[in-house]
Amino acid sequence: MEKYDYSELGLKAGLEIHQQLDSKEKLFCRCPTLIRDIGDSDCEFFRYLRATESEMGEKDRAAVEQTKIRRKYIYKAYDTTCLVENDEEPPGEINKEALGISLGVAKLFKMKPVDQIHVMRKIVVDGSNTSGFQRTAFLASDGYIETSTGRCGIDSLCVEEEAAQKIEEIGDSIVYSLDRLGIPLVEIATAPDIKSPGHAREVAEYIGMVLRSTGKVKRGLGTIRQDVNISIARGARVEIKGVQALDLIEDIVRREVERQLNLLFIRQELLERKAFVCEEIYDVTGLFIDTKSKVLQRGVKKGVILAALLKKFNGLVGKEVQPGRRLGTEFSDRAKTAGVGGIFHTDELPNYGISEKEVQALRKAIGASPEDAVIMVTDEPEKSRLAIEAVINRAKEAIEGIPEETRKALPEGNTAYMRPLPGAARMYPETDVPQIEISQEYFDSIETPELLIERAKRFVSRNSLNKDLAEKIAYSKYLPLFEDLLETCSENSHLNSTLIARTLVGIVPEIRRNGAETDNLTDEHFKGVFAAISNQEIAKEAIQDLLAALAKEPELTAQQAISNLGLSAFDPEEVESFIKNMVMEKGDFIKDKGPAALGPLMGIVMKEYRGKIDGKILSNMLKREIDNFINQG
Repeated sequence: MEKYDYSELGLKAGLEIHQQLDSKEKLFCRCPTLIRDIGDSDCEFFRYLRATESEMGEKDRAAVEQTKIRRKYIYKAYDTTCLVENDEEPPGEINKEALGISLGVAKLFKMKPVDQIHVMRKIVVDGSNTSGFQRTAFLASDGYIETSTGRCGIDSLCVEEEAAQKIEEIGDSIVYSLDRLGIPLVEIATAPDIKSPGHAREVAEYIGMVLRSTGKVKRGLGTIRQDVNISIARGARVEIKGVQALDLIEDIVRREVERQLNLLFIRQELLERKAFVCEEIYDVTGLFIDTKSKVLQRGVKKGVILAALLKKFNGLVGKEVQPGRRLGTEFSDRAKTAGVGGIFHTDELPNYGISEKEVQALRKAIGASPEDAVIMVTDEPEKSRLAIEAVINRAKEAIEGIPEETRKALPEGNTAYMRPLPGAARMYPETDVPQIEISQEYFDSIETPELLIERAKRFVSRNSLNKDLAEKIAYSKYLPLFEDLLETCSENSHLNSTLIARTLVGIVPEIRRNGAETDNLTDEHFKGVFAAISNQEIAKEAIQDLLAALAKEPELTAQQAISNLGLSAFDPEEVESFIKNMVMEKGDFIKDKGPAALGPLMGIVMKEYRGKIDGKILSNMLKREIDNFINQG
């Protein structure tokens, strides 16, 4: 049961889904869309980026904040990247394959395409683009999907280039890998029609299903990302970036609503107290010359300790706004944008080796009363100054309301500050890429696939799979192989669709959990295994051992693995003789149990022939011998 009535709170939420496309080449060059091992890099270079004015003569506020600290961006290049990724050569024409895939997705969402595509530059100065901007093109609008609570609009669809992948941070330097930069990416933005956390997940799942239905999107961690835009009445629009797991979306929405409600409570309390923030920055380094706090000792040696006075904030800096995160954490997030490690505040002191005596000396030195809160930062002088200014600004915002900002998703469902929301000054035209006309004839000619949910229904009605198994195989990466194998099983009574599906989405994950490298298994391996079952060369009980063996030695064929495991064809006469002899030996047991002896004796037979003969065949042979023995007795 939900904690809040989201309709009453005025929740507005929308999603932005970013999905990598599985095209052969990148969006603006002819490099392959391959992800490389960082050790394969054969070239390294660096850049410094800065915020520049747009055509309107304005600087984007998010870009300005990100360039307060001068960072060195180091890039790893490969033999599969080129001068376009290095920003040393103009981009080529837009990738026609990626354009076709994107317009096909737009068609599935019943969207209207633009008449003419214009590529734009979107300012991004966090180092993830060597050029300092990301190229993006608006393709379609005015679509929708049907959900359990009504229609959800699909406002826009863009195709854009993927960013470089961050590898590590070393001091003020950040290392990026260029293998991912330029991979085509489709961006789908919904209308703010999402009504609850559960609705957000439903919409995200449906959009993801549509994307996978194309068979033209990349799979795996990091290939799809969800951003969530959330606001409540009296709150503010906040964009939460980088939600990679569907399971997190509901928690992200719930906890952002909780954060905004708590920030509104804090604001009301501050207004009632008539709280305010002092502009003055205090250098309190001298108070901690002899401190026992190791953190402050390092601060004294490295630079300075600066403080800010928040009048009548006492007790509220430590108030929780999300589970495990407080208003002070929000202050700390802002300070970290200047490159410092965090902040200290009097709601949590004495602590960290800072004594009560030092806290009182601090309060006295800057004129803080018991009703006030004091914030401290320590680092190099310039970083400390920028950090304490950021905290002062955030404290002012706590009195004014909830700030509009971009936040990053954290693994447990909380969020942390990244930067201000970007404004209109972020976008300007790309002059190096020609415009592209999109005719109605071309758009109409784009074929769309059967949706995965419809395929699952077909597997139930035509192939007798149960609903759960049908959905699992429909959403599996093995779907093309399964549909290929269906033709085989329709003609063979020894092979059926349920066995194939359970193998692909049941047995394969099981042997993977047991340590098998299942990525080594090819379509030919599976086809060889199922052919052997179809020809009664092996029993279905051998599938698990056989696939595990092939995963370990992928150079083998299925037939070679069958031979190595001793699973070759059986001699019916030899099996019949074994069963007759066992029945005679267990005669007293059979006389006592009658037909119920079948189960226990089947265990003995299976121990001898498991994987070599189908269990149904063995069961029928054993039952026949037991019946003969009972009738003769």
